[in-house]
Amino acid sequence: MSVLALNKRASYDYEFLEKFTAGIVLSGKEVKAAKGGLANLKGSFVVFRSSGKVRPEAYLINSYIGHYRCAAKPESYDPEAPRKLLLKRQEIASLVGKKQEKGLTLVPIKLYTERSLIKLEFAIARGKKSFDKRRAIKDRELKRGLKSIRQSGSIKD
Repeated sequence: MSVLALNKRASYDYEFLEKFTAGIVLSGKEVKAAKGGLANLKGSFVVFRSSGKVRPEAYLINSYIGHYRCAAKPESYDPEAPRKLLLKRQEIASLVGKKQEKGLTLVPIKLYTERSLIKLEFAIARGKKSFDKRRAIKDRELKRGLKSIRQSGSIKD
């Protein structure tokens, strides 16, 4: 499994409650571009849309997959186009119910390859308050300080 794109800001801004994996519908040019490092998940999110169908479908919005340089560039190519996610009916039904809770959103975490397929890992998340963010920074700095002290040999376990 190799990671193609990572949303580092998501773990800082959100508290992950439950993680999911979904396939993503891409054209061949987009697959090659993503594997070439031209994918970015910063500021993206997952929504549900019903396009005249009974069941809603999941889409990845605001993600960036650049143009593959070795392919002919069509004039209508949009690197930030919505991309359909492949989920089972039961997963979509449970996600729609959970997303309706106040304060929850669906945040993409990483885009990665699994064998020859490209998958998206996303999470149901709750936004962190500013005091939660400060506490996380403080805890991380304390752990880093203790680790450096242990490595220097001043404190032994």
